[in-house]
Order: sequence, then structure tokens, then C-alpha cells
Amino acid sequence: MAVSSNTLHEDAADLSAKTRDVHRALVSLQEELEAVDWYRQRAEACRDGELREVLLHNMREEIEHAAMVLEWLRRSDPDFQEHLSTYLFTEGSILEAEEAATSGEGGDATPSEEAPAGLTLGSLKEES
Repeated sequence: MAVSSNTLHEDAADLSAKTRDVHRALVSLQEELEAVDWYRQRAEACRDGELREVLLHNMREEIEHAAMVLEWLRRSDPDFQEHLSTYLFTEGSILEAEEAATSGEGGDATPSEEAPAGLTLGSLKEES
């Protein structure tokens, strides 16, 4: 069976179709964002104005593709839905939104059922 990339950390046979699809989406999102970066750099370094505009057009197309994949992830994964709803299209400090979400003032601070006991994003941040 073919997979979207060779970056799977587990045997594909041990993974559900849903996990493999999410992997495909995540790899695609990474590729789209990398292409945005490359086009932006090339356009900024380009000396020819017309070529610069073509490169910027291509960059914007890649942003569109990334946004489409991100929306698929939001619709397909409750954790993406929760966090994207917390941060996207908001005003004010992103860090204040995170504080409100994790303190129970603006979101659910309980760890997901899949997270190992005692291991939360907050506990990881405290270690750094």
C-alpha cells in the first residue's frame, strides 16, 4: 500500500485510515507552507518586476492551498477544531487567548482522553 510520504513513524498497517488521511493532510500542509516560503524569498530577491509578480501570484496560490488543507483538518479533527476556534480570527493578544483557554475562562483546560496522564501542553511548557 502506498502512503503519502515515507515519514510515518509507525507501520502503516497499524494505523487507521483516518490517521493516514490526517498524515497526508499534515504533510501536504507542510509542503504548501514550505512553497510559500520559497516563493516569498524568490520574489523578494528577484530583480525583474514581472517575474516578481508571477512569483508572488504563485505564493498566494500556495497560501490558498494551505488554507484549504487547514480547513479540512479543522472539519476532520475535533482537536484542530477546538484550537483553531480559540486562536484564528481573534483580536488582541494571542498569548492572552491561550491563557484564557487553558485557565478555563475561554476554553476547556482538561487534557484530551488520548493524552498520557499528567502530560499536558502546560506541563511541557513549564519544563522549557
